[in-house]
Amino acid sequence: MTLETELAAVRDLDVGVIADAIERIGFECTRCGHCCKGMDEEHTATVFPDEIRAIQDAEGEVWRDVARPMPYGLDDGGDAVSGETFEWALQTDDCGDCTFYDDAGACSIYGDRPLICETYPFSIALADDEATSEPMGSVVDSDGPVRAHECEGLGRDISREDAEELAQALKERAIREHEEAIGVRDNYEPTDVDGVVVHDSEGQKRPDGTALDARE
Repeated sequence: MTLETELAAVRDLDVGVIADAIERIGFECTRCGHCCKGMDEEHTATVFPDEIRAIQDAEGEVWRDVARPMPYGLDDGGDAVSGETFEWALQTDDCGDCTFYDDAGACSIYGDRPLICETYPFSIALADDEATSEPMGSVVDSDGPVRAHECEGLGRDISREDAEELAQALKERAIREHEEAIGVRDNYEPTDVDGVVVHDSEGQKRPDGTALDARE
């Protein structure tokens, strides 16, 4: 199945069906903060380029303070990290937690949080395929295209209104993930430069978000 075929299938998903699945599985955020922390694995919340800029505008931050290259595929040679990767992740602090998880145990960019944070702990997968971008934690429940990942808030009652709102955001995220993947594929150009290069839907970038050709 091509990315374009998958994108068309995701666009055809019925929000009501997604909401039915969420309602059956059940969910209520307990504010435990586990999805904002590194816990037993590196915190890697995927963030799209335009989401990074939205957080920049809202917080007055530079690109590096908001996002970092997704570490998968990079080579940590000790003195310096190098290699190519294909996504951005929210920046983390020295403890490996999301840098926007504040001392009060709350998200400091809640109104501008990325779609993957807004829709946690759910993801969309077509047929038996894996979801395009998996949240942290193993799949513990599923219903049709909806996957539920490890979270203590699962199994709790959720109103129909909240289930539909979450379903709409989840469908939007799945669409955006496929659009981003198509953009990465179409804009990909092999590189032979030192350091880290991130290939996203807008082209090749350095870790500070600047275009590769603007630096070389």
